[in-house]
Amino acid sequence: MDKEFREVVDAIRRHIEMDGFEGQKDLLIKGYVPEVKERRGKESLDSIRVEAFSCTACELSKTRTNVVFGSGNPEAKLMFVGEAPGMEEDLQGAPFVGRAGQLLTKIIESIGLKRSDAFIANILKCRPPQNRNPLPTEILACEHFLKRQIEVINPRIICALGKFAAQTLLRSEEPISKLRGNFYNYHGAKLIPTYHPAYLLRNPGGKRDVWEDMKKIRKELSKNG
Repeated sequence: MDKEFREVVDAIRRHIEMDGFEGQKDLLIKGYVPEVKERRGKESLDSIRVEAFSCTACELSKTRTNVVFGSGNPEAKLMFVGEAPGMEEDLQGAPFVGRAGQLLTKIIESIGLKRSDAFIANILKCRPPQNRNPLPTEILACEHFLKRQIEVINPRIICALGKFAAQTLLRSEEPISKLRGNFYNYHGAKLIPTYHPAYLLRNPGGKRDVWEDMKKIRKELSKNG
């Protein structure tokens, strides 16, 4: 089995391990039986971080400067999920630290929270070269880190930032204009997509829609304390 094919197979295996075999049989490659590794005990963000920092599951491990694991409150009730790190994030090893990140901070503060109250992460933990869209094999190789983060943090609300994050988490092809502003069930949490802060920098008119989405988040968070 050549190296490239093996990498694709390994990525598919990891995806199957996280989502389970039901509904994933079409991903199985004839002659290859996934090796399911048992995880003993409850995970912590630190243990997941250690694994992510040493990950070489896809080609992005060869071009990254830093793994951008995520940051914030490990017991956050509100979690933001973006697409992938950009140049500044790759250099600093932290999510949303550029202009879009500064705007995200203001968005969080607009509903009476501090950035440190939330947890912020991305679908991918490594920057795609030239900020291109993530490849399917990269998503398959990396998405399990995010799912495990969500399981440990156990947020009440997940805000998917932008088309890519929303479509990936919801397994949907609907445009962000139709997905945004609605709550969806995501593994026990309420997931609401909204426009990405980078989009708002290019299209300031979208800020009104994001404000409406954030008001829904604020109202939901106010329930039951």
